[in-house]
Amino acid sequence: MWYISTNKESRIIYQGYRMQVFKFGGASIKDANGVKNVASVLQKVGYQNTLIVISAMGKTTNAIETVIDNYFNNQSELQSSIQDVKKFHNEILLELFENDKHPIFKKVSNHFDELRSFFERNKSPDYNFVYDQSIGFGELVASTIVSSYLNEIGLTNNWIDVRDYIKTDSYYRRANVNWEATQQLVSSNFNKKNLNITQGFIGSDANNFMTTLGREGSDYTAAIFAYCLNAESVTIWKDVPGVLNADPRYFENARLLNQISYSEAIELAFYGASVIHPKTLQPLQGKEIPLYVKSFINPENPGTMVGRGKIIEPNIPCFIVKKNQVLISLSSLDFSYIVEENISEIFRLLHLYKMKVDVIQNSAISFSVCVDNIYNNLENLLQHLKAKFKVTCYENVSLYTVRHYNDNAIKQLEQGKNVLLKQLTQETMQIVTN
Repeated sequence: MWYISTNKESRIIYQGYRMQVFKFGGASIKDANGVKNVASVLQKVGYQNTLIVISAMGKTTNAIETVIDNYFNNQSELQSSIQDVKKFHNEILLELFENDKHPIFKKVSNHFDELRSFFERNKSPDYNFVYDQSIGFGELVASTIVSSYLNEIGLTNNWIDVRDYIKTDSYYRRANVNWEATQQLVSSNFNKKNLNITQGFIGSDANNFMTTLGREGSDYTAAIFAYCLNAESVTIWKDVPGVLNADPRYFENARLLNQISYSEAIELAFYGASVIHPKTLQPLQGKEIPLYVKSFINPENPGTMVGRGKIIEPNIPCFIVKKNQVLISLSSLDFSYIVEENISEIFRLLHLYKMKVDVIQNSAISFSVCVDNIYNNLENLLQHLKAKFKVTCYENVSLYTVRHYNDNAIKQLEQGKNVLLKQLTQETMQIVTN
């Protein structure tokens, strides 16, 4: 078949198959029944010309983070913590495969042998490097299990190693994609005719060391492949009906958004909405590839469609909360103005200590910033800031954001809370509380 790309930058005609990209997260494959349900979803909605991106199973990523912590801080527990992760996956295997001599058991065991081998031979003291060489084994094991199970029941598929396709720089734990190299590898080596299964979240750098795209980066993986494959669509399968106007874990009466635009989804993701990874929308928007967020419990329901020019429907306030944030308030030691030179120095230090900035507010003599202390560099940052500013720091605060707010939404959010910072723009309200 021949297709015409709608990419405005390069309108080309290419020969091939329009693929769909599915992403299944940890909640969808948290146990054996979840893996079986993935097969059921594929049988209901179709799986021709499909790439499936798989996350780690359940809470595996958290469990491997414990392994990494033991490697650095509690060596006596290292092997037992690895064995705990292996046991969790073996229990799933025993429910999926009747014969414990099935080759899948050896494949999974080999992954864990490789993980143990890394810890034995590693010489690097860099936590971020060690993290990236270890954490992706959750995805490697999960995708191996799902691929083998689907083959076992007749859904023939090809397991591919994402590290052979997605190339990045060496910014460990939040790597940047080398788009030119990735596009070349996908264009040259990817077989679109197969049902393909790969891993989310991970890639590799120029030295073939494993890298990660940031927590929850499997959505981004799906978008990267969709962009490089000129895919027809991306579908993220979740345990919720679609994109909701609020996280039901923190807000009552959350409602489904039937459709939203790319720009609205990017805004929601930027402010911390957990359904869509912040980087996911950018490559999709570039080629106007629609994104669907659907329920793996009710896969035939329409879910939420994200696309070009889609007006938010229904037009209601959208609530987002980010927990465990840090609010830093600064003022000059001599009561002089906080001007461009001071602000430039503040942002230099925030960049130096890898702080993710979520909201800023400044006046003539003060500057406040709410950050996410991802890399645990807060103490070093504060010591550096105190050399030039009077510093007040509030840890473990919550940042609430409301898109399309109204008076009722503001009242609802502020009720019973101690508001440390409040900021309103035309479409967005943000408050920081403790």
